[in-house]
Amino acid sequence: MTETLTEQAASLFDIRLSGEQAAQFETYSRELLAWNAHTNLTAITEPDGIQVRHFLDSLSVTKAAPMSPGLRVIDVGTGAGFPGLPLLIAFPDIHLTLLEATGKKVAFLDHMVAMLGLANVETVHARAEEAGHDPKRRARYDLVLARAVARLPSLLEYLLPLARVGGYCIAMKGKTAQEEADGSARALSVLGGRLKTIETVYLPDVSEEHHLVVVEKVAHTPNGYPRRPGVPIQKPLI
Repeated sequence: MTETLTEQAASLFDIRLSGEQAAQFETYSRELLAWNAHTNLTAITEPDGIQVRHFLDSLSVTKAAPMSPGLRVIDVGTGAGFPGLPLLIAFPDIHLTLLEATGKKVAFLDHMVAMLGLANVETVHARAEEAGHDPKRRARYDLVLARAVARLPSLLEYLLPLARVGGYCIAMKGKTAQEEADGSARALSVLGGRLKTIETVYLPDVSEEHHLVVVEKVAHTPNGYPRRPGVPIQKPLI
């Protein structure tokens, strides 16, 4: 790959990265690979792959949601920090919460936040079903994100309780995006969501389909949701 991340972020998403931000992404890539040797963080182990499939893919969220200063964002099931951390590096004036249930991954996130000197960010070691009932988090966020966490009818039960009415949820999906959206009518109705749009994302040298499923929070989520840990997956609202 000949184009740098800075060049591709600008050409694909009109994101202008400074030299300092580009250096932060380089550090992130290096540390991700170093930690991956002893902690399962990613199946992508080539720097070019990380640049496209992790960093650019994360930045693609801006096609559907502008990262305005002060925006309250939560990344649910963030894993090694995607898409949240790349968005914070590129837009340091947002306020980011990284929600992750696996302790080793939270340790990596804490390490990266400290190493990169990032502000306006907190890591939370919890399941989405727990966070959705936490008064500090329920209905508190302008934008709720998730990548590769669960099929949409289950995923919406994790995401919508965290969004404020008038806020948005974005699920990053592959070729099944439309099918999953079509199967989510009951979940949307029950949980207070409305499908706004499905944006298609094109990444360089990637043949697989990438889509952003955008859901608006239009009504309060009933107090019983999310249900107990594991139930949204075992008994999705379909």
